[in-house]
Amino acid sequence: MRVRTGSEPGAGGGAEGPAPASVRPSAHAGGRSVLEGAFELLAAVERSRGAGLTRLASESGLPKATAYRLLEQLVGLGAVERFADGYRIGSRMFQLGNGWQPHPGLRSTAAGPARRLAEVTGAAVGIAVLRHDRTLLLHWTPGEAVTFPASRDRSAWPWFTAAGKVLAAAPEYRFPPSAVPASWPREARAIRERGVAVDQGILMPGVCCVAAPLYAASRAPVAALFTAAGPARRPERLADVVRRTGAAISAGLGGGDLRLRI
Repeated sequence: MRVRTGSEPGAGGGAEGPAPASVRPSAHAGGRSVLEGAFELLAAVERSRGAGLTRLASESGLPKATAYRLLEQLVGLGAVERFADGYRIGSRMFQLGNGWQPHPGLRSTAAGPARRLAEVTGAAVGIAVLRHDRTLLLHWTPGEAVTFPASRDRSAWPWFTAAGKVLAAAPEYRFPPSAVPASWPREARAIRERGVAVDQGILMPGVCCVAAPLYAASRAPVAALFTAAGPARRPERLADVVRRTGAAISAGLGGGDLRLRI
């Protein structure tokens, strides 16, 4: 992907030809590579849920002309779409992101046990990962009282959901120094001892979640299984079945007995 730093196409009335080598931008123009600039733009488009060129250039820290050219190239790749008032995330990004999983076979291995857990408990059941201190949803089976969350909300969950906490409690996980409260080491030890983590109202108002870690062959968990239920469901009554279902999924991933990991 190559970006020129001149005016936008059509400016000055003449067709643009290739820029002379002496004025072509380096791979790190402005201290960032073109690829970094493109990802900054994609992040700005995602945060804004769709915005115009001026706002996206400002939020990404790119010159307006550079942002325009990158956006047009991203449109050509299907990563971004034009709409009446600007740009929004394109279907290509959904296709690419929807295929990602932190361990081969995780989705297929977890789908059956997660569905049965939802049927037995009536709770919604999800599979989540922790990335850049955010809880990301990979798979979701709706429950009797908890519906599928809006896709725009799923990218904004903090690390301290039940799923995020049960993953962050692993000794191998490292937070930024200022990201956790002073009480976290004590809470993390308790989570490891119980084998589950709980949250109240973090995922959605009035919803309680219980999560257990999922292991493959490595010592660190690769994802978390969690249930989401209304206030009438007591979390302690869900903890054991969530642990056992997590152990079954872990066994399918080659992780062995979950009790050996906590």
